[in-house]
Amino acid sequence: MIRYLTISFLVSLFFVSCSLKTTEGLRQVHFNETEVENPYFLNPEIDYVYKAKIAIYKKNFGGILIIKKIGPESHRVVFTTEFGSKLFDFQFEGDTFTKHFVVEDLDKKFIVNILKDDFKLLVDEKANILAVYESEKQRIYKTQREDRFNFYFIEDESEKLQKIVNTSKTKEIVAIDFTASEENIAETIAIKHNNIKLTIHLEKFKKE
Repeated sequence: MIRYLTISFLVSLFFVSCSLKTTEGLRQVHFNETEVENPYFLNPEIDYVYKAKIAIYKKNFGGILIIKKIGPESHRVVFTTEFGSKLFDFQFEGDTFTKHFVVEDLDKKFIVNILKDDFKLLVDEKANILAVYESEKQRIYKTQREDRFNFYFIEDESEKLQKIVNTSKTKEIVAIDFTASEENIAETIAIKHNNIKLTIHLEKFKKE
């Protein structure tokens, strides 16, 4: 009997430890939608310009980040110092990634791959829905990219995208938090990793 209880406890502990924090307390619901949309970088007429701070372990970089939609499912992401010197220049076209330039301090395969994944997640326009969850104030759409899952948190009242969480099957890897204006422009963006010391903070550039 004691052995049975011990095994039952270990099994339950295993499933609790493997449960995904992102969906805790949410209820799964039926859905008819096929895709979820990120509305923030869709307009090719707008240069999305942000004051940027990127912290990677003990290195800090500050400057201006520009995101530009340059074609169907195609975006250019350029990070410069405030004096105009390039720090990196990336292009995303569908699933194709092009590294046009990366400054030496950032040009490490590990770092470039993380930045590539972060900004790919940020500018991806649409994703196919696998499941839908609800909380009291949000509707959450689960999607998949390769061996990872992305959860899009959309506020019920405003219908604005508030957060994207990238996960494995059991752990949250990175979260992107948005605050947005009425014009579907993200005023602030915060990207934070849970497994490495990397954060990105973007604040919409306002002309004085």
